[in-house]
Amino acid sequence: MSAPSPTRSVHDQTWRLLEEAGELARAVRKNDGQRAPAGEVTGSIDEELVDILIFACSIANRLDLDLADALRAKEALNETRTWPTTTQAPGGPPAH
Repeated sequence: MSAPSPTRSVHDQTWRLLEEAGELARAVRKNDGQRAPAGEVTGSIDEELVDILIFACSIANRLDLDLADALRAKEALNETRTWPTTTQAPGGPPAH
């Protein structure tokens, strides 16, 4: 991954963040032992998570957002929410 460009728009950086999320999904599949398409280079989960974090921070900086404050506010909100419980079959999606 190349570093976020200071000339890229928030829109462009958001699309790049989504591309990195796709790369994370491929890294998770690889980690789970699933095959990747021939010739596909897949990074590690930690590398892809860091790429996502870099783009998220870049977007926040462009929008003059304080991520530390936003994280605290979001966690406080989450503590007031009731989360549905789901069970997950081994290797499958959550059951509803």
